[in-house]
Amino acid sequence: MVERVIATEKAIELIEKLKTAHGPLLFHQSGGCCDGSAPMCYPINEFKTGLQDVLLGTIAGCPVYIGGAQFERWAHTQLIIDVVPGRGSGFSVESPEGVRFLTRSHVFTDEELARLTPLPEPHAA
Repeated sequence: MVERVIATEKAIELIEKLKTAHGPLLFHQSGGCCDGSAPMCYPINEFKTGLQDVLLGTIAGCPVYIGGAQFERWAHTQLIIDVVPGRGSGFSVESPEGVRFLTRSHVFTDEELARLTPLPEPHAA
């Protein structure tokens, strides 16, 4: 099976550190506006997902959501969550660490599309 969202080793290391400091986390792929298209990371109880949000999967045990309209545009693309030096512009919990999460992407091949992991059932965050 091919996952819709994965993370680099560097991102997984940071996520584990952040989970130790903040408890369970979730990601929401921003669709623009103030935060550009950055993946935002929040303590799980501090961000409420909406009915239009799509649960793509999990990375390092953290659910990853994307807005429905954004999902329609990126449905053919695997999101790869990475981390780079610098400070993001949002309220994402990694900001004080001097790094920011970044979404890279990979356009699925026809073979990968045929092997996509089904979308998980949504759950309240």
